Amino acid sequence: MEIWINPACSKCRIARETLDAAGAEYTVRRYLEDPPTAQELRDILHRLNLEPWDILREGEQVAKELGVADWSRDSDADRERWIAALAEHPILIQRPIITADDGHAVIGRTEEAVRSVLPE
Repeated sequence: MEIWINPACSKCRIARETLDAAGAEYTVRRYLEDPPTAQELRDILHRLNLEPWDILREGEQVAKELGVADWSRDSDADRERWIAALAEHPILIQRPIITADDGHAVIGRTEEAVRSVLPE
């Protein structure tokens, strides 16, 4: 299991506390320091069953500067534009993202979501 975190994020700290309390084994990726590639983003989006705009933090200043609120979501080229923006500006990626050993992934913003990746 791996968790993508921003150490300054309270949701990330809570997610790690939940995993630790459950005795889960995981690795930490500080994705702002070690940004995912476009291919890693495609892979994680597949595991999340989401689109790039679904994991974009639109409230971030860089999102406003890029004008993502007006970006199209209609074509593969549009999708790639969003992925490129996430890869270039990882601060835009929603957090924490947890990849489970069984292949699925979640955005662990709630305790319920974090617990969903734990083995039963």
